[in-house]
Amino acid sequence: MAHPLRTSLPPLLVRLALRFRLCAYWSLVAAFCALCGAAALLRLCWSAIARPTATFRWTLREAPPACLHDTSLGTHCYVRIKESGLRFHYVAAGERGKPLMLFLHGFPEFWFSWRHQLREFKSEFRVVAVDMRGYGESDLPLAVDSYRPELLLTDVKDMVEHLGYNRCFLVGHDWGGTIAWLFAINYPEMVAKLIVLNCPHPSVHADYALRHPSQMLKCSHFFFFQLPRLPELMLSINDFKALKALFTSRSTGMARKGRWLTAEELEAYLYALSQPGALTAALNYFRNVFSSLPLSHNQVRSPVLLLWGERDAFVEQEMAEECRVHIRNHFRLNVISGASHWLQQDQPDIVNTLMWTFLKEGDSRKGHRN
Repeated sequence: MAHPLRTSLPPLLVRLALRFRLCAYWSLVAAFCALCGAAALLRLCWSAIARPTATFRWTLREAPPACLHDTSLGTHCYVRIKESGLRFHYVAAGERGKPLMLFLHGFPEFWFSWRHQLREFKSEFRVVAVDMRGYGESDLPLAVDSYRPELLLTDVKDMVEHLGYNRCFLVGHDWGGTIAWLFAINYPEMVAKLIVLNCPHPSVHADYALRHPSQMLKCSHFFFFQLPRLPELMLSINDFKALKALFTSRSTGMARKGRWLTAEELEAYLYALSQPGALTAALNYFRNVFSSLPLSHNQVRSPVLLLWGERDAFVEQEMAEECRVHIRNHFRLNVISGASHWLQQDQPDIVNTLMWTFLKEGDSRKGHRN
């Protein structure tokens, strides 16, 4: 007969190892948050000393720039979802009876980031670019818990059903890409095909960052954004200088000459993000990210196209290929040379061509309506 201590020891060790790993994980998160917060405070102090007048001055943009009312992009629509009670804004184009292509934007964007794709795909699809909750003209609840992943997934499901469909071609970038991955995992029957831009599968991102300090540094803003109030302040000072730099700087901005944001397009983003509560709402996505990991289910059963900008400053290219292990269907990966994180905006012609190729593969482009 086996000794009772020996039979109980392995499960005990397993539990202790799991508990130790969990403690180590959250200790690392807390330490990184503190480090990023300290660095931000130093930058704030230096800016206040060097430019005291300009540092704490920012402008609320009261009127939207003309580009947000470009009729070639589609019609502005609003819907109040019964499940959440929130009002959502979206821009739609293309005939209603055609297959639905739903676009989910990232941080710190809104529906406007899909302007090139709205024009391109409206000929054969009902294209819809949503302002996700907390962005643009959609309602922005301020409570952190209002941005839990399960609520964001319900928003997508409710939007698809409100539009009169039971299936869609789902396209997501950055945070919208994360929601798109999770939606395909949890609602496989509702995703005909999945297209993700510059966003790894959530399980790949979490595992890879823990094994590669270089990626941990690149996503250090995830940790900084966990802090209350300070991130909003740092993104606002000097009239939203940090937000402008995200789109325009040499290190993080759009890479292709001739596709840089115009002054009016940049103002469109600043208009959306300067509204009261907008920054807090956008940052609350990040403030829920660690509570949802690790995923209990992570398999994607839809065909997947993953587009990756070679010069992405926030996510390392090696993660793209690792996504393959979680996909149980056709997987196509295209790395676009010279492209930045803002892939669909600085390389729209290449992105659109690759999307068309993927969409026309197989016979799943048939519309699915209720």
